[in-house]
Amino acid sequence: MSDGERPGGGVERSGGAEKNRSATIFDVARLAGVSHQTVSRVLNNLPNVRPATRERVEKAIRQLRYVPSQAARALVTRRSRTLGMLATGLPDYGPASVLLAVTESARTAGYAVISTNLVAADGPALRSAAEMLVRQNVEAIVLVAAERAALDAFDGDELGVPMIAVASEARGRAPRVTVDQYEGARAAVSHLLELGHRDIRHIAGPIDSMDAAERVRGWRDRLSEVGLQAAEPARGDWSPESGFRIGARLRAAEAPSALFVANDQMALGVLHALHAAGLRVPDDVSVVGFDDIPEAAHFSPPLTTVRQDFAGLGRDAMAAVLVMLDDARPDSLPPARRPQLVVRASTAPVG
Repeated sequence: MSDGERPGGGVERSGGAEKNRSATIFDVARLAGVSHQTVSRVLNNLPNVRPATRERVEKAIRQLRYVPSQAARALVTRRSRTLGMLATGLPDYGPASVLLAVTESARTAGYAVISTNLVAADGPALRSAAEMLVRQNVEAIVLVAAERAALDAFDGDELGVPMIAVASEARGRAPRVTVDQYEGARAAVSHLLELGHRDIRHIAGPIDSMDAAERVRGWRDRLSEVGLQAAEPARGDWSPESGFRIGARLRAAEAPSALFVANDQMALGVLHALHAAGLRVPDDVSVVGFDDIPEAAHFSPPLTTVRQDFAGLGRDAMAAVLVMLDDARPDSLPPARRPQLVVRASTAPVG
């Protein structure tokens, strides 16, 4: 469907436009059952719109008494050199670093950035935020998705501008750039196995986090490859407090010889709890984190962790945007980045 029609034709709308505001281009698109880009083509009298589709759009315009703004007429024809960035989740070190990296890379490429952050990955709120960005004539949207629901909110939706996802799982139709969380987890576990550890427990992130799921998968698969059974992981919320609470439940007689913790902040809490329980790191328990936050080298002891190249990920996101704006093939997108194990003093051979 070259003119951007949505399956199923028009959608019903009772009562026309909302009484408290003027109709928007998105209201017209919903009523006509097309993308807002198709509405823009009709408004600008551009080709590649089927006669029946054009008639349906014009009927919706009349029904809603829609008066197009100059910005709406420019949605297709004008280059704004502006990108939208939409992020979900708490501003922890990893997501915040990704946002900064994407913004810096965009500016280096000569693009201004309009950012919107939502703590919860609520579908209607995300779609509303994306529509707001499109109304500001962004050329593309970078979605920094912490949770699966953020990607699912746009599955099959036609925004009329390219969307690039920064996400650790492949979901929906949006092309994505990523750091290989799975391989990072495998590297952490492999390091502990090489040190002779066999009881390697995992403290995971939230169950709805894609990063957390990939790290659990890498930990479990690497243990399985050497014939070890993975215990059920404990789950935190990425905060040092949750790491401390989980670590405090360990007892000297029951403590594993090694812990792989899903991020450095939780690892900090774990180190505190182990010290409070009289357990020595790494003599009694080896600990590996993930992310390599700036403070990780200054923990007591300095933390062995898995480093993510957030600056490189930002460059990848901008490169993907340029690929999509040039209508290039999706297979020319940057490959997944591999994280790097950084060995410090929190891990040691089994005593």
